[in-house]
Amino acid sequence: MPEPQSPFPYVTYGARVSAESVSALLEHALAGMAKTSDRPTPVCIWGLHGIGKTELVRDLAHARGCAFVYIAPAQFEEMGDLLGMPRISTDAGKGEVTHFVAPEWVPREPGPGILLLDDVNRADDRILRGIMQLFQNYELVSWSLPQQWLIVCTANPDGGDYSVTTLDEAMLTRMLHVTMEFDAPAWARWAERSGVDSRGINFVLAYPELVNGRRTTPRSLVQFFNSLRTLDDLRANLGLVRLLGEAALDAETVQAFLSFVHLNLDRLPTPEELLLADDFDAPARRLDRLVHEGETKRLDILSVVVTRLNNHLLTRTKDLTEGEFENLRRFLLLDLLPNDLRLAMAQELTRSGRPGLMRLYAIPEVGQLLLKKM
Repeated sequence: MPEPQSPFPYVTYGARVSAESVSALLEHALAGMAKTSDRPTPVCIWGLHGIGKTELVRDLAHARGCAFVYIAPAQFEEMGDLLGMPRISTDAGKGEVTHFVAPEWVPREPGPGILLLDDVNRADDRILRGIMQLFQNYELVSWSLPQQWLIVCTANPDGGDYSVTTLDEAMLTRMLHVTMEFDAPAWARWAERSGVDSRGINFVLAYPELVNGRRTTPRSLVQFFNSLRTLDDLRANLGLVRLLGEAALDAETVQAFLSFVHLNLDRLPTPEELLLADDFDAPARRLDRLVHEGETKRLDILSVVVTRLNNHLLTRTKDLTEGEFENLRRFLLLDLLPNDLRLAMAQELTRSGRPGLMRLYAIPEVGQLLLKKM
């Protein structure tokens, strides 16, 4: 299915990369703060709505144990929301003078920390002019950010259907820019870690071209998948599934998901089923039936299963048990698995350098494939 083309001339800045590359950029900026007293250049993350920009920054801060402050400048109605409110006090030499009291949200303690200005280009132009000084000096009239704080912004593209304020060159040149785009394998790795419904992960990997729709976004998809958690049998509840889908997603995505259920693709064996099976033949037979159910062999189904199994193996913290490794060996040697997919899977696992996965070289058929490509 071809990827839908946007009718809008979206304008963004910086390299177009996956969420994992955005995280690497922020990690680099945070690491740099620890080595110098210089203020880091603010970072602006551009991207379509619902792609997970805000969640990425928040989750990164929490994972690193950084302080995290969130503000939405679009909600600021007066400059006082940004600068603080005036207060009159008496100075021995000057008499009565006006001081500004910093807003409550301003960080007071040294970092490391991240100040997130979410959807910054949705703010009023007056607020944006005030923020320029913050980008330049890490301070405003009434307050300054403590040391070891990084300013991060998110922004929706300009030049399209978003209600945003165009940032001028003076503001753009005060930040480092990167554009975050949806990447299905990277999203699937995040989804595995976050406990997203297994059927939903399978669907996104099978139909990644549907994700960048008007209403179908990574965020709305997760909301939809969460609403399905209590439905063990989707085929027995298709009316409700349709209703929930149409409440959150584009019609094209809903129809694709219903077809996905009709084809039993929601019943693909999960990584846990494959690795923990006492009788590996049972999930293997189920997978074989699904792959050969139509007129042609469904290699896309095999690709989904391989991607999910690899993600599971590369994100887990415990070593494989003997039983799990034996099931992994049997999966790699399945007759229905094409050699190129078998090789790609083994290469990705062995590149991790994990001792438990390096044992794949000891499987003669797999080892020979790997050595031929070295």
